[in-house]
Amino acid sequence: MDDTGALRTELADHLLGTGVLHDSKWLKAFRTVPRHEFLPRFYRQLHSGDWERVTRKHPDWLKLVYSDRVWVTQFDGDDTVTGGTPTCSSSMPTIMAIMLEALDVHNGQTVLEVGTGTGYNAALLCHAVGASNTTTIDVDPNISQRARERLRHNGFFPTCVTGDGALGHPERAPYDRLLATCSVATIPPAWLEQVKRGGLVVTTLHRPIGAGLVRIVSNGDGTGQGNVLVEDGRFMPLRAHAHPPALAGSGTFDRRTTTLPLNTVVDPASPFEFFAGIALPGVVAGHDWLAHPDGSWVHHHGTHVDQGGPRRLWDLAEQGVIDWHELGKPRRHQFGITVAPDGQFLTLGELRWHL
Repeated sequence: MDDTGALRTELADHLLGTGVLHDSKWLKAFRTVPRHEFLPRFYRQLHSGDWERVTRKHPDWLKLVYSDRVWVTQFDGDDTVTGGTPTCSSSMPTIMAIMLEALDVHNGQTVLEVGTGTGYNAALLCHAVGASNTTTIDVDPNISQRARERLRHNGFFPTCVTGDGALGHPERAPYDRLLATCSVATIPPAWLEQVKRGGLVVTTLHRPIGAGLVRIVSNGDGTGQGNVLVEDGRFMPLRAHAHPPALAGSGTFDRRTTTLPLNTVVDPASPFEFFAGIALPGVVAGHDWLAHPDGSWVHHHGTHVDQGGPRRLWDLAEQGVIDWHELGKPRRHQFGITVAPDGQFLTLGELRWHL
């Protein structure tokens, strides 16, 4: 076995050992598909905050490729810049494995992947279910072209499409499964129209606080029901679903003490964080602040907070903690998701909140 083969096996065995891989077809796919062929260059962030370009010439390139990490491959939709807002990446293999397992795809079933990216995930799909059953779409023509070339170079020939993933790809519909490797603020209706009744859509909710992986059973008519997965997942948003950032404000404010740590509200590891996204819809967070596009903001100073704008966001956060406790401190996997004619909702029993 060559070095790349050994590294593939090591990565696959890591995913198996951590419990995110169960199905033998995905284990075989991770052991076989060469990730390095789809990552000839990428960027890693240094402790200084700067970005380092990593290519085949880098002494640690191969080792880094097969580490269980997400690697940025593009900034601001521009392939010529280093630094900025990441707009394309090769996802963390753990998250890829979780989503592929959640897809529950079987031999002979068709899959639409939204977000081709590097093409690595499409290659895994081709290996597991066959290229003839795999369709992948990306909005960026340069990304799509490169992925198509790398896929073909490595013997994978899925249907590669350049287009708006929010619209799906009706030419090859209906599909048995749809996997979106980008996040969405709401579920595009086209996805649940193009996936057969009883088929599955696996994607990530794009929420500034409380993002989450979801799996939805399609009714075949643009509606469906499903659940939030226990595993967390954060992806770049579908470009049409990206929100402009809200910035912490200034001006007049109220100051008061607090015993609620900011991390309880915004840290993905916090059991409250998913519900915090329900209590604070549309609120974004920085290292010591919260803000909403309506101009409401909070500066958190550890033992006290400053609040300004039309609403008192920290009051809402503290009330959210009280509500969460009264509901029995539900975790993310206890929430459902409903896509109905009258809207899209997160649900908990009889309770529901608009996405």
